[in-house]
Amino acid sequence: MSLPQTPPTASPGGAVGAVVVLAAGQGTRMRSATPKVLHRLGGRSMLGHVLAAAAPLGAARTVVVVGSGREAVTEHLADVAPEADAVVQEEQLGSGHAAAVALDALGEVSGAVLIVNGDAPLLRVETLTTLVQAHRDAGAVLTVLTAEVADPTGLGRIVRDGTGGVRAIVEERDADTATRAIAEVNAGVYVGDAAAVREALTRVGAANDQGEIYLTDVLGLLVADGAPVGGHRADDAVDTLGCNDQRELADRRRTLNDRVLDRLMRAGVVVIDPMTTWVDVTADVAAEAVLQPGTQLLGATTVGAGAVVGPDTTLTDTEVGEGASVVRSHVTLSVVGPAATVGPFSYLRPGTELARGAKVGAFVETKNVQVGEGSKVPHLSYVGDATIGQGSNVGAATVFVNYDGVAKHRTEIGDHVRIGSDTMLVAPVTVGDGAYTAAGSVITEDVPPGAMAVARAHQRNVAGWVGRRRPGTRSAEAAAAAGGAPADDAADTRSTQSEGGRATATARDDDHQGRR
Repeated sequence: MSLPQTPPTASPGGAVGAVVVLAAGQGTRMRSATPKVLHRLGGRSMLGHVLAAAAPLGAARTVVVVGSGREAVTEHLADVAPEADAVVQEEQLGSGHAAAVALDALGEVSGAVLIVNGDAPLLRVETLTTLVQAHRDAGAVLTVLTAEVADPTGLGRIVRDGTGGVRAIVEERDADTATRAIAEVNAGVYVGDAAAVREALTRVGAANDQGEIYLTDVLGLLVADGAPVGGHRADDAVDTLGCNDQRELADRRRTLNDRVLDRLMRAGVVVIDPMTTWVDVTADVAAEAVLQPGTQLLGATTVGAGAVVGPDTTLTDTEVGEGASVVRSHVTLSVVGPAATVGPFSYLRPGTELARGAKVGAFVETKNVQVGEGSKVPHLSYVGDATIGQGSNVGAATVFVNYDGVAKHRTEIGDHVRIGSDTMLVAPVTVGDGAYTAAGSVITEDVPPGAMAVARAHQRNVAGWVGRRRPGTRSAEAAAAAGGAPADDAADTRSTQSEGGRATATARDDDHQGRR
């Protein structure tokens, strides 16, 4: 059901022995109580995107280093990647210290280890795959992913020698003017021999502006040892972008969404206005589906071929069948069957299932309801905890009264039933096949198949009421002009000729208004 982040790419199973994700940072620039790596975009957390990109590498073990907000991150990790292990970095002493904590937890690693920052949500599977392959082909001990960027401000620079070999990674705060002019930067992704990296980390000091143990210093130490070290430049620098504040997060959301929509449109999906259409990476849309402006497809939503969604529609974890239509509506955890129609201005809550050709029309709310093939709930109704058979029709302003203040109860509507407008169906209640209910009825007892249920008070007309009780109003004038206003109380069939006649009529008028 989920949409891959990238087109299918060959990924070597077991390409690395272990994956280490650094996710212990505080993310203070986010100005949020939410841990940095848990901020969401495109249907996943930043951490979730990184884990999804690394998963196809087939690592035997995945370790996520947690620190700030560790409880929330660990709980989230259990949901999205239960096979991964959380390792606590008690003190945030730098990226090198975090990597050392992870490697200690891993113990012996067979094969290479991939180390990646947890705040790089645009990383793609193919980018990591080509990095690992380049590392293998070069026979390197360590390979760093790099990127050529227009503005390298704030990023670590890649220093190469005259032959193009990588010699060092220099953080901007520690760089001189010439080094700061370098446009090739460190992407924060490394693949290397676990034992060599672990040993080099024991030699890294904290003699820098921040007083931290930099993972980047490992590269310089290995170069000094004469070990083969490489740098692989990403094909698309956007893949390597980190995320440090809310502005960057918004920008990453837009980039990710543009990628998703571009992929969908190339596959034959009609996106009328990409600027206002948002689709999570976890959603799936078939060719020839139409996404109108203002559409949001969230979570594990699927949309079938030829379906039309929008405008101004949000679907969350919802299945929309082929040829269905959902217009200006909000739908969550529901199934809209083939050729079914929803909206405009309807709210389908969890548990709603519409069979083929079913209809939920304007201003309708549903919850935990199954609507049979060809059945209709056209407008202005609430349908909760119910089953509706095939070919039935629910009249306007009908309410399925499912809650007695303590428990919910179900209503069962049979096939080819006609529920009259403004009917209250007080659950638990069953309306049999082919039955009718009269408009304005309050149905509290089962209706047998083929019966007509009528449950409403007898109508009584109080003659002359407007003339007596609303004198001088336009209604009274209109009634008088139409001959509907008696000249005196004698014209009122309910009044008496006694001395207290007017008081009696007035009292009865009040009674009809429910004032007594």
